[in-house]
Amino acid sequence: MTHFSDTDIAAEAALARDGAEDTPPPPLTPGQLVRGRAAKHRGFQLGLGILVALIMTAIFAPLIAPHDPFVQSLANRMQPPVWSEGGTWEYPLGTDANGRDYLSRLIYGTRISLAVGFGAATIGMFIGVTLGVISGYFGGRVDQGVNFLLTAQLALPGLLLAMALVFIIGPSVWVVIGIVGVLHWTYYLVVTRSATMRLREIDFVAASEATGATRWQIMSHEILPNLSNQIMVIFTFELGVSILAEASLSFLGVGIQPPNPSWGLMIAEGKEVMFFRPWLVVLPGIALFLLVVGANLVGDGLRDITSPEGRN
Repeated sequence: MTHFSDTDIAAEAALARDGAEDTPPPPLTPGQLVRGRAAKHRGFQLGLGILVALIMTAIFAPLIAPHDPFVQSLANRMQPPVWSEGGTWEYPLGTDANGRDYLSRLIYGTRISLAVGFGAATIGMFIGVTLGVISGYFGGRVDQGVNFLLTAQLALPGLLLAMALVFIIGPSVWVVIGIVGVLHWTYYLVVTRSATMRLREIDFVAASEATGATRWQIMSHEILPNLSNQIMVIFTFELGVSILAEASLSFLGVGIQPPNPSWGLMIAEGKEVMFFRPWLVVLPGIALFLLVVGANLVGDGLRDITSPEGRN
């Protein structure tokens, strides 16, 4: 029978501890890696916080808004905000030329801006991603035809074309969403086309072809899931572009029509008295700035977080 001394036991315990310390930690899963990068990316956190706050404002607008944004009170028209002389807490951000509460109109304007942004960006995503994947995978004459469409789209003046289409069809929220979406798909196409051309040469696509998968199955099950990161990044940038496009159309009078509380329309209504009542232009401008900056920060953060080198 073998007997071990206390010294031998202590030595074996020390060796076991040293071996445990030398053992490398288990590798992180892709989800854990992305969450870890997101927790350290301040720009992404700031942009996500702005977007979430504005989305919650839009959802709970009836509970947050102190007044009905459509009710007019001519006796209280052009009331200054609470920090100016003559301002009251009944109208914290003052009133417009028709006596409507400006804070309530800003809150409800969040709904229109987000609806147009998400709706138009989604429409552009479906058009651009579909054309980009088809063009990049098939190549040849299909690629030439899609490139011709891309060149024609880039040659058209986007804002002027949108103004003409809205004027012909008739201004409404749904018309603005559709037209802005149809005119903003080029970035999706360019990125997904180049990525698809690279992916179709990788071995897993050849393996799918060898197993008898059809072209449409390869595009939908093999290529499209590998484009999700690029699509998400472009979507957040197009969200801001679509919101600015709606504000521009509304400012020019061919977008959202009164009495709907659109931020671009509010700026247009306040420009006549901007030197005497500057808050009528500054406040919706700040709201528009925050929403677009929040969307761009989220897009920039997603690009950094999902990149292989994990930029910050």
